Amino acid sequence: MGFFRYIVILFVFVSCKNSETKESDSVSEKVKSKITFVTNRDGNAEVYSMNDDGTQLQNMSQHDSLDFTPAWSNLGEVYFYSNRTGNSEIYKLDTLSKKLTQLTNHHGNDVIPVPSPDGAWVAFMSDRDSLSKDVYLMKSDGSNVKALTKNDAYEESPSWSPDGAFLLFTRQLRDSTDTSHAANGEIFRMNKDGSNVTRLTHKDGYDSGAVYSPDGNKIAFYGLNENGWDIYLMDANGDHVTNLTQTELECYSPSWSPDGNWLVYTAGSKGVYNLFKINIRTKERIQLTSTQGRNESPDWN
Repeated sequence: MGFFRYIVILFVFVSCKNSETKESDSVSEKVKSKITFVTNRDGNAEVYSMNDDGTQLQNMSQHDSLDFTPAWSNLGEVYFYSNRTGNSEIYKLDTLSKKLTQLTNHHGNDVIPVPSPDGAWVAFMSDRDSLSKDVYLMKSDGSNVKALTKNDAYEESPSWSPDGAFLLFTRQLRDSTDTSHAANGEIFRMNKDGSNVTRLTHKDGYDSGAVYSPDGNKIAFYGLNENGWDIYLMDANGDHVTNLTQTELECYSPSWSPDGNWLVYTAGSKGVYNLFKINIRTKERIQLTSTQGRNESPDWN
């Protein structure tokens, strides 16, 4: 009798655990990561967020001024820059409390903020000390601002390695006879203190928007080729460059999904740009937004 009771109790316990596991799995399947991006669907450039399937759109910035290039921190904050004070300054939005903090206050233009993986630092671009733009670093409260690069070449698109040890960025290269603004942009890597600057790309055409995969093994970026702009993949050391999108649309600004299987990016032409995501292995593509105007600069939380 005691043995029978033991079997019954064990059966009930296992059944309950299986039920809890199924419920837990069901709940986890419903949890969606967030993508933040810039859209002018309301008449001016605003920072929006949505689920990674394109649902639950939310205007996060809600301001008449222009707001650009949002970036998530691992602490749930969103950094972006705005001209709401008359020139471009960097802001931090706490998505829970909705508190907005202005981090920079300089007569120069401070743009494209990207928080470090640990949330302690923010890399950004600024022309505060030159006629061009250089890579800068500051603490997440706006203090301890310092330049990591300082040269005559135009630079843009900083991003962090997953371990916070390196920064990727684009540097414009031109020979003495080239007076165009576009010239040839190449992707570089440097230590987080600005040392050991290393060139990673050597392809024809302008390359920019480089971002590490979550495991640090791959880099996605966008580049110009004979057919237009496409999304590319390469190894972390710059080897094995492959064209991922190969489409007639202009494709730019890739951002990785948390699991490293997808990239969200902007694609479009003739003034109409929407967000898509593509599986890096199967090449499956899913359109996430569908509006006239521009939806761009996505960042996947």
